[in-house]
Amino acid sequence: MSYRLIQFPKIVDPRGNLTFLQNPEQIPFQIERVFWTYDVPGGEKRGGHSFKTQHEVIIALSGSFDVVVFNESGEKSTFSLNRSYFGLYLPPSTWRQMENFSTNSLALHLSSSLYDPNDYVRDINDYLRL
Repeated sequence: MSYRLIQFPKIVDPRGNLTFLQNPEQIPFQIERVFWTYDVPGGEKRGGHSFKTQHEVIIALSGSFDVVVFNESGEKSTFSLNRSYFGLYLPPSTWRQMENFSTNSLALHLSSSLYDPNDYVRDINDYLRL
């Protein structure tokens, strides 16, 4: 399964829109951990790693940012996330780096496993050698 954008349901209402997600209709894995990144200073980057076994979905709940993705063959793609009804699915063995954060951006991360430092590949050269 390759990385891809997932569009979540969007219920439009004059009082304000609503988007939801639920397993297994929108998320292709069981969610075990949820975390968010915010208050990223201008020019900073987040991520810069790959997971050996973990699946992840990243959603821009507020503001915008880019997710730069490399697959195992070294092909690069950039996804600009700026709508809360889209998420970027990242399967294991996908290198990701988040950059170009707007002011007050908020990124929600949904993960298939609990935090495990041994699941990370933190050096892109090691990643490309795998």
